[in-house]
Amino acid sequence: MAFSFLTQELAIDLGTANTVIFQNDKIVLDEPSIVAIDIVTGKPIALGQKAKTMQGKENPKIKTVRPLKDGVIADFDAAEMMIRGFIKQINSTRKSLFQPNIKMVVGIPSGSTEVEKRAVRDSSEHAGGRDLYLIYEPMAAAVGIGLDVQAARGNMIVDIGGGTTEIAVISLGGIVVQDSIKVAGDVLTGDIMQFMRQQHNVKGIKVDFFAGDKQHNIKVGEGTAEQIKIRVGSVLTKLEEEPEPMKVNGPNLMTAHPVEATVTYQEIATCLDKSIARIEAGILHVLEQTPPELYSDIVEGGIYLSGGGALLRGLAKRLSDKVNIQFHVAEDPLRAVARGTCIALKHTDDFSFLMR
Repeated sequence: MAFSFLTQELAIDLGTANTVIFQNDKIVLDEPSIVAIDIVTGKPIALGQKAKTMQGKENPKIKTVRPLKDGVIADFDAAEMMIRGFIKQINSTRKSLFQPNIKMVVGIPSGSTEVEKRAVRDSSEHAGGRDLYLIYEPMAAAVGIGLDVQAARGNMIVDIGGGTTEIAVISLGGIVVQDSIKVAGDVLTGDIMQFMRQQHNVKGIKVDFFAGDKQHNIKVGEGTAEQIKIRVGSVLTKLEEEPEPMKVNGPNLMTAHPVEATVTYQEIATCLDKSIARIEAGILHVLEQTPPELYSDIVEGGIYLSGGGALLRGLAKRLSDKVNIQFHVAEDPLRAVARGTCIALKHTDDFSFLMR
């Protein structure tokens, strides 16, 4: 292409929890989807990891915003600031007199409405995107895993992100059946926060609530709940490889005294049970609607798990037992969607499922 040095190609997985950007087959950015804004000027003061360290510690002049909620843009201005800031970060070492024309492929939830698609388009275009394509996240995940999405064969993907769980059956380059449910990483983190608030056995204080029960309410923030999910998160109460229990410190909600709790994976499996059951129901709902020929392909090939939620201990086994079909965790599930958008970027002329 003439003047190709003036064109920059970016593949963006714009996630509720994290944004990953590929350029020239390499990850050039992997940051939390969060922006810190000066309330007085309305301008961003920090992005990504730096902004995340400010979360829950803001003063009255600073607010931290997560521009995406449930997989879609909830704060248009903050989303534009974040995308523009991330692109500027990538280009900070670029030496050019000219602003490049940016070609982008951006992943979006399969249940996105036209209004939600327009919000992604507008934010991306305002941030510098000139040649823009959208791809549904389960399709991107399938491409990123290495499945042949254009074949006359049924493939099924369950992509558990931060805001949504995307469930889709794919054949001949299109999504045949899909469901996008708002139970994903953020809800699971919220479940853990709620569980820790409601009751937990702790050291440091003894107050009897019910007939000698030593159960106390501990307040933990989103960051701590996220760490609990990573370190002892499980969906089964019996694991072959058991993670070490995690010690958590926080204020008692009744007395504000500091207390220490030991959290086990069995407790987390119990507190996540209802939310995981909703994901199971979504998977069964999609399978019920799947045409018989594609269903038999799925039984033969199994169902693929991607997204951060795929890393939950015991998830593939629990789902396999529930659905009676083998579940496979994708290699590097966190980046499956980002890898798929990167591959799509090179095949914008071949992939008919990309949207303008």
